[in-house]
Amino acid sequence: MTLVSMTPLAALPSPTTAVWQLGPVPLRAYALCIVAGIVVACLVTEHRLRQRGVAPGAVLDIAVWAVPTGIIGARIYHVVTSPEKYFGTGGDPWKAFAIWEGGLGIWGAVAGGAVGAWIAARQLGIPLTVVADALAPGLPLAQAVGRLGNWFNNELYGGRTTLPWGLEIHRMDPDNPGHTLRDDANQPILEPGLYHPTFAYEALWNLGVAGLVFALDRRFKLGRGRAFALYVMGYTAGRFWIELMRTDEANRILGLRLNVWTAGLVFLGALIYFLRVRGPREYLIPLDAPAAVPATDGAGSDVSQVDLAATGKGSPTAPPAGYRVVDEEQFTAYRERGVLPEAPGAPAADDRSAGPQDGDPDTDDRPADADADDRPSGADSGDGPAGADRSAGAGGRSTDRDS
Repeated sequence: MTLVSMTPLAALPSPTTAVWQLGPVPLRAYALCIVAGIVVACLVTEHRLRQRGVAPGAVLDIAVWAVPTGIIGARIYHVVTSPEKYFGTGGDPWKAFAIWEGGLGIWGAVAGGAVGAWIAARQLGIPLTVVADALAPGLPLAQAVGRLGNWFNNELYGGRTTLPWGLEIHRMDPDNPGHTLRDDANQPILEPGLYHPTFAYEALWNLGVAGLVFALDRRFKLGRGRAFALYVMGYTAGRFWIELMRTDEANRILGLRLNVWTAGLVFLGALIYFLRVRGPREYLIPLDAPAAVPATDGAGSDVSQVDLAATGKGSPTAPPAGYRVVDEEQFTAYRERGVLPEAPGAPAADDRSAGPQDGDPDTDDRPADADADDRPSGADSGDGPAGADRSAGAGGRSTDRDS
């Protein structure tokens, strides 16, 4: 075998620059990829929340909390699991805040983002499980886009390879972050050989996880956080074997990288949750929803677009005061026919409209001669205030605001 035969015929290039200057403002590819991923996740989640009855724009209220807490959690996880880079000998503690140089742990991002989403969900009156299931396919899409930032940074690659998709890696300039070292001829300096693009493997795996979650959720209508648990299982299964291929520095336990152990434990936790938790997909109806919805053609009907101004309760853009959790049948009845489900414990509509019954203390305790002469005109027909109250009770919404 000759040296020429061992030379790969193809290779994937890596960028030589990860930062561009827009005047005094640096535009970092890593940050732009993360932002693009967040936008993708928000678009997917907004669409899925709308399908479940949540009012338009709720995802922005959630993102305002979840994105900052997710970034903080991601950075905390990275710093805690790699403390020697910042607090060890020769470390720089201030570098712990330099997130633009890379170093965000997905485990901390999910945990921190979950805290922020929980805060926002409580404010909006939306169950956290509904938010999590709506986010489930969007999150791996966001991760796939975000992994492109590692390509620009020439980081998170695996061992040497001669495969056609082997990756060229540049030596980055520690004194000029985001730029490669150059030789005397001003040419970028490459590391010898080609390397497994493990960040690309993970990006492709995440696309597959997103497709898997979308397909199974559409087929089985997963609820109560099970779609999110499916995403966690899918992602951690891939992260387990991809992490074994990486060669960048990492803390180890019993000879294995810390993230390998984390992936395995998180997978088991998600699997237990997925197997133990049962329940149908959750749908939501606003607490202040009108008792009737304008007729539609049925196609593309969206309960989240109900005009609240028609009820005199607020402007069309006013967010609901909260939501009631209903099943798919009740949600469909409301969306297509404007039928509001009865509040738990409320008497049936037929019982409320049937009029006084035997044993009713309001009628049995009246004197026998207190009949038509003592009743206001129109009481029998429901034309007066009393009749109006009774007829409204048959079709009016419940005042129970528990969600």
